[in-house]
Amino acid sequence: MDQRYCRFCRKQFELSRFHPEQTVCSDKTCQQQRGGQNRKQKLVLDPEYRAVCRDSAQKWRASHAGYWKQYRASRPESVERNRLQQRQRDLRRRLADLANNNSALDLKASVAGVWWLGPAAEDLRNNNLASAQVFILQGSSRKPPLRETSSKQHPSGLPAALA
Repeated sequence: MDQRYCRFCRKQFELSRFHPEQTVCSDKTCQQQRGGQNRKQKLVLDPEYRAVCRDSAQKWRASHAGYWKQYRASRPESVERNRLQQRQRDLRRRLADLANNNSALDLKASVAGVWWLGPAAEDLRNNNLASAQVFILQGSSRKPPLRETSSKQHPSGLPAALA
């Protein structure tokens, strides 16, 4: 038999004589990935299949109107886990949007050092923007006026030579 490498796990597998076009091994996770990719591709390319899937989901939601409300009420730990996962997805999406954004600010021209910290820094490898807010306060170029003393005495703590 002919030997090939699986396009998902990269392991070598024996080609089926009944499916000479086979590109994925028979491992369950690889087959699930293959099926998922095929479904996504069919949704993009086949408008009739896309409409059938949409209609099927709408019919199910109509016939099970209170399902998700009941599900969330009976499983508060699932609700909390979903909130946490949604925050992580939102953060990943924001970081992905920043990944190649170089137009906002050129930190490379700054004399200050830039440090990437935390687990999200891996996603910002090619970026020059931080995901945190940074405030840069520039000092005033003019000096504040000296306080006038009410008498001719020297202010306390200053020697007479400096006043």
